[in-house]
Amino acid sequence: MKLFIYNLALLMLTGIAFTFSACNKEDIDLTNPVPQILNVVVTPTSVIEFEDEITFSVEYRDGDGDLGENDPDVTNLFVIDNRISITESFRISQIAPTDANVPITGTLQVVLPSTGITDNSSSQTVNYTIYMVDRAGNESNRFTTTDITVAEG
Repeated sequence: MKLFIYNLALLMLTGIAFTFSACNKEDIDLTNPVPQILNVVVTPTSVIEFEDEITFSVEYRDGDGDLGENDPDVTNLFVIDNRISITESFRISQIAPTDANVPITGTLQVVLPSTGITDNSSSQTVNYTIYMVDRAGNESNRFTTTDITVAEG
């Protein structure tokens, strides 16, 4: 019986060791001072032009917590319409206290009030590229969303 328990414990420890060794260091590095966009979910995936708003749920991580700004005149999140290269600017409110230097993660909700069709068609597909900049000036990766269909009203 003792041999069985010993072998079971050894097997479990080996499995745990393999699990941790298989992790990509980037996946668990919470100290990176450059903000990272991990995922963006867009809803809805079909809109009526000039009527429906588009919500971007932006999952982020910032290793030193300097994402966001209290100054209402500063923009730090950018949404680029990839059809026509127009950039909409938004402000992320300061999340962690100044000089806190703590890792932060979360999900931001960004709402684009509406969009339109940019050619002569009755419907069009669009995707957006999103990035953010922290208070130190570090620019995150750029994340391109899934496609959204824009239709005439």
